Amino acid sequence: MNSNPLQKIGEIGTLLFPVWVSIGAALSFFQPQWFTWFRGPWITYGLGITMLGMGITLLPRDFREVFRTPLPVLAGVILQYTVMPISGWAIGILLELPPQFATGLIVVSCCPGGVASNVITYLAKGDLALSVSMTASSTLLSVLMTPTLTLLLIGKGVETSIGGLFFDTFQVVILPVALGVVLNGYFPKTAKRIQSFSPLAAVLLITMIVSSILGASKDKILQSAGILLVAVVCLHASGFFFGYIVSRIFLRKTKIARTISIEVGMQNSGLGVVLSRNNFPDPLVAIPAAVSSLVHSLIGSILAAFWRKSEPID
Repeated sequence: MNSNPLQKIGEIGTLLFPVWVSIGAALSFFQPQWFTWFRGPWITYGLGITMLGMGITLLPRDFREVFRTPLPVLAGVILQYTVMPISGWAIGILLELPPQFATGLIVVSCCPGGVASNVITYLAKGDLALSVSMTASSTLLSVLMTPTLTLLLIGKGVETSIGGLFFDTFQVVILPVALGVVLNGYFPKTAKRIQSFSPLAAVLLITMIVSSILGASKDKILQSAGILLVAVVCLHASGFFFGYIVSRIFLRKTKIARTISIEVGMQNSGLGVVLSRNNFPDPLVAIPAAVSSLVHSLIGSILAAFWRKSEPID
């Protein structure tokens, strides 16, 4: 049992991730100035630190595990980069979203799995090793897949920075994760100390990123709150549903299906915010990603509570 009180507090704080995001989102509408100072490069740095925290929990051998049991990881990553992007594109068309929100929905749908999925998998008594392997794999692939799918689905009529999409993905995802892996491999004592508070730091930073975007655009959000919320809920519900059903049919393991469902349904919304904010001239493009962070955390937490009480039968 862990006897470090600080680490214990950090673990409890991390498990309450959906609570902090919900509180931050609510406060951002009433006291936006508490959060809107966290803008510009702060958002990019915040996500970079979050991804460093993820990388510092990994070792090169974690990636070798992917090749030992490749089928579940491969299935999950394929679902991640097919179900979510297609759903984001289709929902934008079916609900006739305003162009800025439709673009933002596509951006977040093309992002890799989020670090919060590992927390939710733990709560749901899923396969944590598979969850980490999937998050790491989809994250490494994101430097190519996220910009390519985004550009393919938004079409040529939307103004964006093509080079910026690739560079930002590399800068705020691949570099911090790689640095974290190196630190953990060559400086394990330092990495261990950072690991004691990095999950809670990631939760707080994601909460600040989400609350900052929501607070800065609250008037526009309120004008389209209903349709925007429906669109984001449909996007993540699609990921959770098809992630579970398809993997359950083909892999025939309930625990694996639950894990893949969580991984597919939960996106790296922080990356969606950074890509939207840095590469599209309209600030409203970042709003779906901010709302996404709140929505997928709540849906994932509800599923985790339900699955935690019902043990897999296989």
